[in-house]
Amino acid sequence: MTSGMILALLVGYALGSIPFGLLLTRFGGKGDVRAIGSGNIGATNVLRTGSKGLAAATLVLDALKGAVAVMLAQRLWPDGVQFAAAGAMIGHLYPVWLRFQGGKGVATLLGVIAPLLPVAVLVYALIWLGLLLTIRISSVASLVAVASAPLSAAVLGADEYFPLLLGFSLLVIWKHRANIQRLFAGTEPRIGRGSP
Repeated sequence: MTSGMILALLVGYALGSIPFGLLLTRFGGKGDVRAIGSGNIGATNVLRTGSKGLAAATLVLDALKGAVAVMLAQRLWPDGVQFAAAGAMIGHLYPVWLRFQGGKGVATLLGVIAPLLPVAVLVYALIWLGLLLTIRISSVASLVAVASAPLSAAVLGADEYFPLLLGFSLLVIWKHRANIQRLFAGTEPRIGRGSP
């Protein structure tokens, strides 16, 4: 492993571990987002505070930190691009500042993909938004969108990114395991409603 790879990994982790959902809700006077809903620090749970603005800001910033990590590596450490992407994802999912209890990685993965495969990020975003608007179950939209990432890499012939994106997708799916259990039980809430 080169010094560039190590630096890219560390910078990626540092950026990825910034808990924007937690910070925005605290500064926005909504308290600790971990104390409501699912306890997650992502945009969907931030939405449960009643602030669409804070939820949107969380989504954008969580995506941006993944994109910035990759773009910095592309410019400064070209051999460490995938390490920066991995650092950003792991930082978001398992931030040391929050005792390794982070978000679920959907928005951050979107940001990571954007500089790597622009076509794939368009597919990802369309699937995510399309399912959110139609079925209104955040976890379903998220799971289908993240599954599209490695498939897009395979279809586009970006073989160098397929293992990385497959690994990221599996991590995000793992973080959604409680949601998957609720989906099978028929108790997963829709956006704007409580549990049935």
